[in-house]
Order: sequence, then structure tokens, then C-alpha cells
Amino acid sequence: MEFDYSVLRDNFTYMLWGRLADGEPGGVLLTLIMALSAGAIALVLGVVLAAIAWRFGGWTRRILFLWAAFIRGIPLIFVIFWLYFLLPVVFGTSIPGPLTVILALAWFTSAAVMHSTLAGLQSLPAGQTEAGIASGFSQLNVLRLILLPQAWPNLLPSYLGLLIALLKDTSLAFIVNVPELTTVAGQVNNRVQIYPAEIFLFVGFVYYLLCAGLAYVANKSLRRRAHI
Repeated sequence: MEFDYSVLRDNFTYMLWGRLADGEPGGVLLTLIMALSAGAIALVLGVVLAAIAWRFGGWTRRILFLWAAFIRGIPLIFVIFWLYFLLPVVFGTSIPGPLTVILALAWFTSAAVMHSTLAGLQSLPAGQTEAGIASGFSQLNVLRLILLPQAWPNLLPSYLGLLIALLKDTSLAFIVNVPELTTVAGQVNNRVQIYPAEIFLFVGFVYYLLCAGLAYVANKSLRRRAHI
């Protein structure tokens, strides 16, 4: 079996950034935009929910855990599919496909961020909270100024794993025809029809490079922090 990689050369820029010149980013560029945007939203939402669960406990925490279990019990592909059709009905207007996928990924991932963050907070000695309150800090300031800064280094590997998972999960956007990397690769394959092995080997290699690059940057940051 002989491989012909001319199809990659002929469609390289399209698979990298889609129709960017026409204001429609796609390919690798859109994959990164969606993963990073969803990751930022999920981080903020997950940390806020973890803070609420840490502060109140009881039924509030149980409700949050039930919500997280519900979200994590649904296949992500269905979350994307449902939001794609639900959001235009709720807001009464069409919602861009990439935005729908970003919100679906963020919503899905925020549950995992909440659990990881809460576990990180609960792993810290309880005496620190008591000492902070005794020193005149409010519980919000204890969380913001004392606990989260200490938990953050231990949470980074978990957050990295979630970001890498997000990056790979963007490939599910093909179900609503959002032109990220997997979708544009499928479009190229449908057009030429004779080079599927070359195309999808390239796609797998790109995903590997992106994920390995994220892991390298994060590990280097952790090693640098450890020597401070």
C-alpha cells in the first residue's frame, strides 16, 4: 500500500485555519479557540460551584452533586446535539454553531472542575480556615486569599487533564457540522474520496502534537514552580 500525501499539501491551510480570510475560522485554529474558550468558562464556573459547595454544604452541596452527576451521566455528544437545537428556541434567535459547542463543552466540564476543586480545598488542613476566621477574615476571603492559592498547584495537573480532554472532545462538533479539525478533514475526505488514511493519520498526529504540547508546557510550569 502506497501513501500519497499530496492531499495534505493541497489542503494544508484549509485544515489549519479553514476559511479565515472570509471571517470563518476552522480547522486547528477553531479547535484551539473552542477548547480554550470552553476551558476558561468551565474553570470559572467550576471554581464558583466548588466554592458554594465548600461554603454551604448540606442540601446545597447535595443538589450540586446531583447536578454534576446528571451532567456527567449524559454522553457529551448528546449535550452538544441538544443545546444546538435548544438554545435558539430559548433565546429566540440563531446561535452560532461554535458558540453552542463551547457552551456545551464548558457546561459538561464544569462538573468535573467543581469536583476536583472541592477535593483540593477539602484536602487542606481545617485549622487554616479556623485561623483565618480568627484573624478577622471573612469565609470568602479565607477561600480567596488562603485556601485557593495553596490548592492551586495541586489542582493544576487535574485541570490540565481536563483541558486535554476538552481539546479532544471538540472533535464531537462534527455532529452539528462545526468546521473544527475533524469536520474539515471529513469534508476534504468526502471531496477527494481516495485518501482517507493519509487525511486521518494527519488529524490524529495533529491532536497528539496539541495535547503533548499542552502537557509539556504545564509540566515545565510545575517544575519551575517547584524550584521557587
